[in-house]
Amino acid sequence: MHIAILTFDGYNELDSLIALGVLNRIRSDDWRVTIATPTARVTSMNGVTVEQMTSLEEAVEADAVIVGSGIATREVVETPAIMHILSRLDPGRQLIAAQCSGALILAKLGLLRDVPACTDLVTKPWVTAAGVRVLNQPFFAKGNIATAGGCLASQYLAAWVITRLLGRDQAVGALHYVAPVGEKQDYIDRAWRNIEPYLPAEIPARL
Repeated sequence: MHIAILTFDGYNELDSLIALGVLNRIRSDDWRVTIATPTARVTSMNGVTVEQMTSLEEAVEADAVIVGSGIATREVVETPAIMHILSRLDPGRQLIAAQCSGALILAKLGLLRDVPACTDLVTKPWVTAAGVRVLNQPFFAKGNIATAGGCLASQYLAAWVITRLLGRDQAVGALHYVAPVGEKQDYIDRAWRNIEPYLPAEIPARL
């Protein structure tokens, strides 16, 4: 399985790299997590440069796609070449998630019609202006689309993706690894309270 994290110039390191770290707690030959960029390398809002692991063209065919956030998201949605590629995203065949201002990209792609969204407080006016109802909570999912608001909510997106693709036990294991010592169960319980209401019925409600 391929999970792609879309990452653009001006990206927020917490939004892309926390998810990358949690998702990479899965150790399997058929589990691949990549940073997908429109160019050979992108630089974060704080000057951290990462190299492309996969292209946007390959990313839109992944089993799951997380749209990262950053200070240049409004420029991204005004870039026809990028939006044309991203228009191939399809919740009918893949999981699609957005972190913070990534919700604006989903809104502009028409993927949030009749789907409320979570986003950060700075981005909220732009997502609202795009016709999307913004929720005052860290995580929401409907069907194969999920959004999260606030940098540290990226753990919820990662856990949701793992749960949907591999099951709850794998997600809990990944969260347990990254959780602070002495707080692991509280950390997992809080994450699960946010994710659990939005999981499909076929996934058991409890461990």
